[in-house]
Parts: sequence; C-alpha cells; structure tokens
Amino acid sequence: MKYELVTLEKKVVVGKSIKTTNENGKSIKDIGAMWQQFIGEGIFESIKNKVDGKGIGLYTEYEGDCTKPYTFMCCCEVKTTDDINNLEVKTISAGKYAKFTVKGDMVQAVGEAWSEIWSMDLDRKYDSDFELYHNDSEDMNNQTIDIFISLN
Repeated sequence: MKYELVTLEKKVVVGKSIKTTNENGKSIKDIGAMWQQFIGEGIFESIKNKVDGKGIGLYTEYEGDCTKPYTFMCCCEVKTTDDINNLEVKTISAGKYAKFTVKGDMVQAVGEAWSEIWSMDLDRKYDSDFELYHNDSEDMNNQTIDIFISLN
C-alpha cells in the first residue's frame, strides 16, 4: 500500500471519545457506535468554530502498540475551544506522518486499509493516528479518506 511522508502542524480537535481495544473485534463495535452517536445525535453539527466540514477519527492514548487498549475519538478540528458544550478537547501532535489515501465505502475501505497498515513495517510512534473524512460525496460508497499514521 502506497503512502507519502508528510509533516503536520498540531491540530486541536473537539468531540467524544471511548476507550477500546482491537481484541475480539471490540473496537469495530465501539467505533461504529461512536460514529452513530456523533452523527446521529447531531454532535458533529453542534461543534462550533470548525476549521472545515471534515470529520476526524482519532486514535490516541495508546497503552502500547495496536494490540493494547487506546482511546478513539470522533471529532472535528477547531479554530478555538470556546463554547464546546461539554465535549472533549484533544490535540493531534505535530510531526512526521505516513499519509494513506483511500477511496470507497467509508467502513469497508477504511477497514481494509487498516488491515494493510497493521501488517506494514512502519516506525510507528503510537501517538496520534487519525482518519480524515473529506465528506466529498453524497454517496457513502464513494468517499475520500486520508489515514495519517504518526511516525518516529
């Protein structure tokens, strides 16, 4: 799977999070439920001061590598954290990232990409990995998603 190396500035994000693990398929259920809540309950729409209309799935606070528990957050990048309505604030660290771009179904394409990423020999930092959903199509089967993996 191809990727490009990019250097990112820090991003401040606002949203909702859950502690999960990849063991026994727990993260698939937890992450799906978080997205359902984030979109379905209008949390995405309620976030003020968004930088753009893109959703972010943030993987952070790893307790080791991808086999250990971590925090997943549905969020948006914001210009300011004023008036966040009981939502959480986290920072995506500045630094070097491997950027993967996938197109297709939001769930299937992302799941397949992660399967490939886990099998790659990347010098992962396990700090702030995230999916950036461009929301560039009304068709959920034809989306552009960038996956950023933090590197040492």
